[in-house]
Amino acid sequence: MRMTKPIVSVAWLHSNLEDPNVIILDASFKENQSLVETDLENIQIKGTRFFDIKNTFSDTANPLPNTIPSPQQFELEARKLGINKNSILVIYDNLGIYSSPRAWWLFKIMGHQNVAVLDGGLPEWITKDYSVEEIPGNPIYAVGNFEAKFNSELVKSKEQILDNIRTKDAVLIDARVESRFQGIGNEPRAGLRSGHIPGSINIPYTHVLQNGKFLPKEALINILKNDDKPLIFTCGSGITACIDLIAYELITKNVKSIYDGSWTEWGQLENLPIEK
Repeated sequence: MRMTKPIVSVAWLHSNLEDPNVIILDASFKENQSLVETDLENIQIKGTRFFDIKNTFSDTANPLPNTIPSPQQFELEARKLGINKNSILVIYDNLGIYSSPRAWWLFKIMGHQNVAVLDGGLPEWITKDYSVEEIPGNPIYAVGNFEAKFNSELVKSKEQILDNIRTKDAVLIDARVESRFQGIGNEPRAGLRSGHIPGSINIPYTHVLQNGKFLPKEALINILKNDDKPLIFTCGSGITACIDLIAYELITKNVKSIYDGSWTEWGQLENLPIEK
């Protein structure tokens, strides 16, 4: 079995639960910055393994939040979760669609292609009355043989973003809410300037979702700006940018990457240009 799309339905997952190669990962944040609240912190789809973006699968030595871990760290931690080279990964979060696309992108950047996000996440699963369980404490899995093969083309640095302001070779898409993009009010993180990267366009991640699921393909085509240029996605700290990236992945084959530092990096550096 091979994943051909970046998302799968809860019906698909339910019908493939018995496949021994399918591994379900919960990429929920214990504390999230989303506009959505949840009361699902203590339950999971049966047999799920916790993918800890904030700690285990980020570079915690980096002062910026949620940055990519080294391939060595990623490989080690993925193996601890029992993930193999031939694993079929389905990733969800407890808000529907929020942090799970970030986990999907991390696996993509580490060379694992057989991965998809569960459209609608845990709320959609529960809506269908599929079985859940309480989250167990500190489970231990048989060590997997996952291998990380880092693809640097899928991530951009501030230097590359600065260069793109001049060349306009790629389209930079900002997934933050419109008020933050326009520089109205203060940023939620202290010490950051308000505004956006010059030349970027604003597609708030909430615009590509409805009721915790991605909009249908036809609706995405109608709202997403697109040409043949490569696409670079940014947001506050590299999380919701991945939502926009998957939305575009559903409708176009353009080359796509993430500015991992995002506004948390750009907004704190006085020597970098901003617009309002």
